[in-house]
Amino acid sequence: MVERVIKSDGHLGFANVDHDRARRQGMPEAVYAPGKTAEECRAIVSELLTNGTGPVILSRANADQRDAAPPQATITATTPGTHTLVWRAAPVRPEIVMIVTAGTADGPVADECAATLRAFGLQAQMRRDCGVAGIHRVLAHTVELQAADAIVVVAGMEGALASVVGGLTGAPIVAVPTSVGYGSSLEGVTALLAMLSSCAAGVTVVGIDNGYGAAGAVVRMVNTANRARRSPA
Repeated sequence: MVERVIKSDGHLGFANVDHDRARRQGMPEAVYAPGKTAEECRAIVSELLTNGTGPVILSRANADQRDAAPPQATITATTPGTHTLVWRAAPVRPEIVMIVTAGTADGPVADECAATLRAFGLQAQMRRDCGVAGIHRVLAHTVELQAADAIVVVAGMEGALASVVGGLTGAPIVAVPTSVGYGSSLEGVTALLAMLSSCAAGVTVVGIDNGYGAAGAVVRMVNTANRARRSPA
């Protein structure tokens, strides 16, 4: 259980920081940078570091927001034009989460997911460029996929990789459609609908390009599984 330690009400005038979220959800509030000034990002991160508990994540920050943030982030991920920064990462846990991307262009979304998973102590292992146009590439990782505690599949185009992985393993799968693709990929809508229509039962789907949300779904899954194991029969 997350220890409940609240040292301030979190009211900053422009933001109400939710210090109780870690107790309620098992994950502290993250700071979504777009739409905020660099000074606002710094103030919210500082409030979480000073008065909150658990990991602090600043996601999708631009260069100015990154440079204004408190120093000594322990985990960083840089994607084209944005940055994910993590302070006070959780201790490493035993669970292994495989992240499988369809193509190299899906990498930025996968990297955001990996940084978030590592912030919460999960061991994120990346397998890149495993799209179905070269089906042997994902099949080569079948044993690893079957051994994983959870899998995140990141794919654009027609999003078929999620169904393929779902057919290879019974591990929980979170699929992330990306906006990568030509013409009728419709900036990720085609992949999103294909993943939602997957014939591999039980695949969870998050929004387009939402690597952070996929990581959050995995954290909820493994936290729930751990609670179930600790509960008396």
